[in-house]
Amino acid sequence: MHLESLLKEVSACDHGFLPIQQAADEIHAALSARDCLVLARQILVSETPPERSLATFLLGRLAAGSAESLATMREVVSQDADWRVQEILAKAFDRFCADLGYEKACPTIDDWLADACANVRRAVTEGLRIWTGRPYFREHPQEAIRRLAALREDPSEYVRKSVGNALRDISKKHPQAVADELASWELDDRGVRQTHKLACAHLQKRAGGI
Repeated sequence: MHLESLLKEVSACDHGFLPIQQAADEIHAALSARDCLVLARQILVSETPPERSLATFLLGRLAAGSAESLATMREVVSQDADWRVQEILAKAFDRFCADLGYEKACPTIDDWLADACANVRRAVTEGLRIWTGRPYFREHPQEAIRRLAALREDPSEYVRKSVGNALRDISKKHPQAVADELASWELDDRGVRQTHKLACAHLQKRAGGI
């Protein structure tokens, strides 16, 4: 592996995340966990979003076995102003959950969902989509629904949109469970109405025979 040339290729990556993810996988396979973490921290301060995205992918690969890596994702990556890096943070969090096991990751999932930073909360709501396609939540859809529903009036529209879309995803295979949850919502709050509109979109199409 030629690290310098790999970083140059990543820096020039303007479209899509797959080449960056592949580069992270290559680096992870070639370096020790400690060296990967050192490298990730070095390139997190890069001026180019693709390099910071690479660092985030690396942290996601390490996080299940490294509390330090998970904390860096939560405390440092979540503060990145570039939307592309935040998309990768969501993917990195899902990688952490997959590596650890989704059921075992539930305490961390709940902790992140309660974080004061919208980017941290959204990393979970977006990263685990489609929630009920993931182990544990596939067998326990209500566990996914209740966690998402709890954020229906989140102060961040960014998070609410993710929540609504994630519930819409789930409604395709679990329409009654999502419909029952949505029926319990009070719609006085504008933010809740926004989430509700997104969440019930597929149910409305289904009811209309579209």
